[in-house]
Amino acid sequence: MKKGSKAAEPDTNGIVSDTPHADARRTEAKHADAKRSDARRSSARRADAPRKYDPEQTKRNILDVATQEFSAMGLTGARVDAIAERTNTTKRMLYYYFGSKEGLYQAVLEKVYGDIRALEQDLHISELDPVEGMRALVEFTFDYHDRQRDFVRLVTIENIHGAKYVEQVKTFKGRNVTVIHTIEDLLARGIAAGQFRSDIDPIDLHLMISSLCFHRVGNRHTFGTAFGRDPSHPRLRARHRAMIVDAILRFVKKDD
Repeated sequence: MKKGSKAAEPDTNGIVSDTPHADARRTEAKHADAKRSDARRSSARRADAPRKYDPEQTKRNILDVATQEFSAMGLTGARVDAIAERTNTTKRMLYYYFGSKEGLYQAVLEKVYGDIRALEQDLHISELDPVEGMRALVEFTFDYHDRQRDFVRLVTIENIHGAKYVEQVKTFKGRNVTVIHTIEDLLARGIAAGQFRSDIDPIDLHLMISSLCFHRVGNRHTFGTAFGRDPSHPRLRARHRAMIVDAILRFVKKDD
């Protein structure tokens, strides 16, 4: 060491610091540790903070669970307590949103009918050739009834009640007329193109399509018991789908 030079001093950890850069690195490390600690505390506070209440999401959850409960147990057998428990809410909250058990049941009916009508509109059938549009509508109706067993059961249950509750839903008729308008447009375009008969009533055609798609699901238990074959069995699905589509297209086709 040259005369007059200052010897390096050990730092508090016993490491010799012979440049100012070492001190700077230690300071930066301390600041980084402090930031990480602050971030962890902030994250913990966010996790502990109560979640923002979303009333619309709560109503959707209630309707989803109520759909399952009413379709399985019917209006009389369904329990509001069970719906409240499965949605982590209370009977009081259910009554606040829907007024009564019957009001909740009506809301479920409004939802399930609204769902099928909305999905029909998403098909954009007016943009398709009349024959392809008719095929798309029948295939959709078949698929929906095949997959949405809760819908089929709820329709059956409400018919047992003589449509007493659904007729009180103000939007019911207006929402369901959309499918008739769709069929009217298909028939009119098909007639103009020389593809469809001109003597078909659109409501009659809707009845025919719905009946064929509904029966194989709604009456599968009694039908299966009588004839030893479950008409809704997956191995029959493709055949029945093609059969119903073919039946409807043959029915609407203009004679050569």
